[in-house]
Amino acid sequence: MRARRSCLAVPGSNTRMLDKARTLPADQVFLDLEDAVAPLAKEAARGNVVAALREGGWDDKIRTVRVNDLSTPWTYRDVISVVEGAGEHVDCLVLPKVRDAAQVIFVDTLLTQIEKTLGLPIGGIGLELQIETARGLVEIDAIAAASPRTETLVFGPADFMASLNMPSLAVGELNPDYPGDPFHYVLMRLLVAARSHDLQAIDGPHLQIRDVAGFAASARRSAALGYDGKWVLHPDQIEAANEVYSPTPQAYDRAELILDAYEHATSEAGGATGAVMLGDEMIDEASRKLAQVIAAKGRAAGLTRATEFTPPPARA
Repeated sequence: MRARRSCLAVPGSNTRMLDKARTLPADQVFLDLEDAVAPLAKEAARGNVVAALREGGWDDKIRTVRVNDLSTPWTYRDVISVVEGAGEHVDCLVLPKVRDAAQVIFVDTLLTQIEKTLGLPIGGIGLELQIETARGLVEIDAIAAASPRTETLVFGPADFMASLNMPSLAVGELNPDYPGDPFHYVLMRLLVAARSHDLQAIDGPHLQIRDVAGFAASARRSAALGYDGKWVLHPDQIEAANEVYSPTPQAYDRAELILDAYEHATSEAGGATGAVMLGDEMIDEASRKLAQVIAAKGRAAGLTRATEFTPPPARA
């Protein structure tokens, strides 16, 4: 698992922001050629993105590029220009407004042709698929299964709201006129599709960039479901995302203890039992599965253990 707690949007048309993004503690950056770039600036933005990727300095960040959606005349040239210019420096392409599996297959095929031509590893460039329309959500299972390159499914709330004719301009916030979270079904549907294909699930942005508390509240709602991270639009949101989508040190430590205790209990040395007490808690195979989720997130976030498991004395 690669940590994608904070996925920072960086406009490809803004060289100052491209330079600054290298220094920020986001797990992932996506250099944007789509919504953040005006039509007249698209071609120049491609050159900026290629140059920024080739210059390096991204440390261990996941480097992605969001191309334009396939209803536009720019997508094919985005893919060709970026991959031919900096393919060895690109981890994933982000495909927005995915409507059906055919669109994913098209981009997968185009990537394969370019990789073969350039001698790059076939399948080495992953895909992140952004679901932003009612049609995309209806087709989500086929979309998630369409390419072995796919690494994440991403929710795009603003376009999704427009797709449903939602009477709101507040993206990422709850609607006071609705008794609950109007996006709960959407988030859970996307999450189920992602997990059924071993993909990560990423929540969309919170547009009120100065409202860090509101951003954190939005992030906690999707983190509680099991999401892996969230798009961030401003450096002030990065720290909050990294914190919300990481387990607490206490939860991480407890998860590692459960894994160690269960491994010992099921071994010959531990008596080969299927359930065992860890303090006041009974743990079994289901406990191990839950603990594995928390432990994996903690390891990806770079957390370290505070305690070590000590096997109980052998029974006489």
